[in-house]
Amino acid sequence: MSDTGLPATMAVGSAQGVRVLALQVESAERTIVQPFDAAVLPGEMLAIIGESGSGKSLTARAITGLLPRGVRATGHSEIDGYSYDLAASSAGVWREVRGRRAVLLLQDPFTSLSPVLRCGEQIALTVEARLGRSPGRAALQAEVERRLAEVQLPARVAKMYPTELSGGMRQRVAIAAALAAEPRLLIADEPTTALDASTQGEVLDLLRSLQLAHRMSLILISHDLGVIEGRADRVCVMRNGEVVEQGTSSQVLQNPQHEYTRALIAANPSISDAASSVSPAPQSNPPILVATSVSKSFGDTAALTDASVEVAAGEVLAIVGESGSGKSTLARAIAGLEVPDTGTVTLHSKQLPAGRRGRKPGQIQIVFQDPYSTLNPSFTIEQSLQEALRAGGDRTRTVRDLLELVELDSKLATRRPSQLSGGQRQRVSIARALAPNPEVLICDESVSALDVSVQAQILALLARLRDELGLAMLFITHDLGVVARIANNVIVLRNGEIVERGETERVLRAPQHTYTKLLVAAAEQDSVHRESREARE
Repeated sequence: MSDTGLPATMAVGSAQGVRVLALQVESAERTIVQPFDAAVLPGEMLAIIGESGSGKSLTARAITGLLPRGVRATGHSEIDGYSYDLAASSAGVWREVRGRRAVLLLQDPFTSLSPVLRCGEQIALTVEARLGRSPGRAALQAEVERRLAEVQLPARVAKMYPTELSGGMRQRVAIAAALAAEPRLLIADEPTTALDASTQGEVLDLLRSLQLAHRMSLILISHDLGVIEGRADRVCVMRNGEVVEQGTSSQVLQNPQHEYTRALIAANPSISDAASSVSPAPQSNPPILVATSVSKSFGDTAALTDASVEVAAGEVLAIVGESGSGKSTLARAIAGLEVPDTGTVTLHSKQLPAGRRGRKPGQIQIVFQDPYSTLNPSFTIEQSLQEALRAGGDRTRTVRDLLELVELDSKLATRRPSQLSGGQRQRVSIARALAPNPEVLICDESVSALDVSVQAQILALLARLRDELGLAMLFITHDLGVVARIANNVIVLRNGEIVERGETERVLRAPQHTYTKLLVAAAEQDSVHRESREARE
């Protein structure tokens, strides 16, 4: 029996779709998500949006019983008539929910896909778990191929490992494995954050079509308003653990009532920002960093072919392209984290040695997408920044100086990364990269995982640092809205080759290459929606 007096299998409402009643998430110290109700009909998509720390992901995890240690949920949930208590559910009840009635699709496919199993094996395991037995080799192979075809992947993918696929293909495999469980509720937590604009649209449209075909309820968690509009039926806006606005997509996004919702919409980067928000690059400054004819292969796969770039002090050069296009490989080769097969990298006309050997910390630093990639979770912020200062040999600056540089309170120095918000952690990562006074700063998808309001703050911070410190910046991203907001110039990579380059405004307003036109067209859809909203307001 649950706290309401109902047995776990008794419906608390409609026997169709998903309902959550008085869902609340708490830790020992505080209430993280305030109680709220929501409903998602079969074939309906509910989008939950909000900034980092708003509680949207914990809400999703509460429904599936996957909350982190020390965090608990209360309330009730119902999936197609199966009702369960979020606080008192037993392991047996969660087995009935997870993988049978609800599946959580995560942001990074590597989180849900094992790198040591072939893609077909992973889908097959889900099929066998659903049936409670193996249907036989031939039937299992046929089912795996059917699931791959459903997500528009060829049968040969079944024999491949996730590491052999692009980001978009990996996410499609993860979707296929999720749907093999035949859930009634699919929860997609930031499923396209690391994908380029065109691939984002393809994956989301695929999810939408599959959801409608299977008559599933879908909860989509995202900080990107561009992927919500035109796809979600209903929108729930969260801030500081509280639902501040909820309604149909058109109501919330076209006529927002809460000031926070309006601020989120205003902060959403748009391709129409090109030229209006970027200060012109200094014309007289010669390039300080030049990479010439850089190529790199991994086995038989050419990741980068004959790529050349140059960037001047005070300039932001954006490198854009889909997942697997070679943009991160190019950045890592320039930073010395990869040894290119051919090509050279020069700084002030002096050739830098390939790889890390012989490189100095004050030459080039890199900021990654995930701050945990650079911040030791066991170190305090002060310890991490002191280590960076020692590596750079700078005895004049202090930890306080670095924190002030990235607009953080010096009181945060005693905290560890887990005690900071996503935006704060990324500011610390930027401070750590700036500790050796580098001449070139590379930002590799460093704002893609942030919500739009924090993203806007970090972009403004980077623009200020570029101007104040005279940094030459390489900005790796898949988001053309971000490119429009910060970059002076842009190069477009596809399949390891540069297909277009030029001033940002020219490339975004009059693209020449077919692939660039495709990227711009995908990004312009969001701009059209945004301009339409602003006209109505």
